[in-house]
Amino acid sequence: NLGDGFSAAFARLPQIAGWALVAATVGLVLKIIESSSERFGEIVASLLGMAWSAITYFVVPVIVVERTGPIEAGKRSFEILKRTWGEALVANFGIGFVIFFASLIGIIPIIGGIAAIAAGQAALGGIILAFGIVALLFISLISSALNSIIVGALYLYAAEGSVPQQFDDG
Repeated sequence: NLGDGFSAAFARLPQIAGWALVAATVGLVLKIIESSSERFGEIVASLLGMAWSAITYFVVPVIVVERTGPIEAGKRSFEILKRTWGEALVANFGIGFVIFFASLIGIIPIIGGIAAIAAGQAALGGIILAFGIVALLFISLISSALNSIIVGALYLYAAEGSVPQQFDDG
């Protein structure tokens, strides 16, 4: 349940903080690479950033469940990704596709609100704009939760070799 998840994560807080430090350091290095050479730096930083994101996809579940440190979790994450890259790719594209269309629920009112404000209906435009912003924030929250659930389920699938009960259609 949710409480168990929070308890497990809280128990591994120093390791998760260590991972955050590693990730922030890598992010800083990527930013330095990006700014060192205008076009070439952007390309290299983008490619390295994508590789880093893929390799570290399962780090947090590994830290929490397998009780490893940040460096070992990175290695283990890469091992798991090699086994489940297809499933991870499909899951990310699937969620991204659904979230994109759901985001229209917020984007359309934002455009409508801006149009209403431009047409001189500031109060109506402000209300519509606020609705769109709240909708986008809510959709973003749902997207983050779905992504975390999928990463956890894929991790369990790769680590235990079976589909988690909640995802098994049998």
